[in-house]
Amino acid sequence: MSSNWLFPERSFDAAERELMDEDQPISPELICDLHNLQRLNRWFGSYALVEHFLRRWFRPGHRASLLDFCTATADIPRYIVDWGRARAVAIRVDAVDFQASTLALAEAQCACYPEIRLIRADVTRFQPEAAYDYVFCSLALHHFSDAQAVALLRRARMFARKAVLIADIERSDLSLLGIYLLTELAFRQRMTRHDARMSMRRAFAAAEFRALARQAGWQHFGYRRFPVARHAIWLENPGVT
Repeated sequence: MSSNWLFPERSFDAAERELMDEDQPISPELICDLHNLQRLNRWFGSYALVEHFLRRWFRPGHRASLLDFCTATADIPRYIVDWGRARAVAIRVDAVDFQASTLALAEAQCACYPEIRLIRADVTRFQPEAAYDYVFCSLALHHFSDAQAVALLRRARMFARKAVLIADIERSDLSLLGIYLLTELAFRQRMTRHDARMSMRRAFAAAEFRALARQAGWQHFGYRRFPVARHAIWLENPGVT
């Protein structure tokens, strides 16, 4: 059982934003920060978490459509497409984010990925042309207030035919101490340090994460912890109540 003595309650103030969420031009600092996020995703379990569910839900020869909320530089959609290519699974991804500069960097990195369509939109208002087989949201729910997070879970369920996966960092004493140590010794760049520490304070504890799903009307959903300081909720057959 993870303890939360340091921050027993989630620390979220809508007036304070992570630096990467600010309207800004492409800069060396932003490029460095987004590169750091990709390294953190690879080294600290985000890709492994997603792959766990790809193996659970996708089979060779299948075709699927997927909506990725809050995609940032679309590194997770690229990982998904690469995984599918290696296994004869045709996966088409619509990757949504609101930050223009981040999407411009994503576009350059997705040049060899015709399966990925980048869409600039606010995920709280985004209206797809049709439903998708799967809706994913990775490491982004902590950017939203509790009410916004619940609304996003409802929207994800509404847009998915087969399954929804919401993955995020888990707030605990160990993860808080770990991220402060990591950004003191290794990821010391100003934007990365600021955002990583704020993200962990804003992150949901396990019980809070499950409560969001219940408030969103999810029934028979799954929950699991993953390395490192990751956890996920998922809903299969979202149209079934």
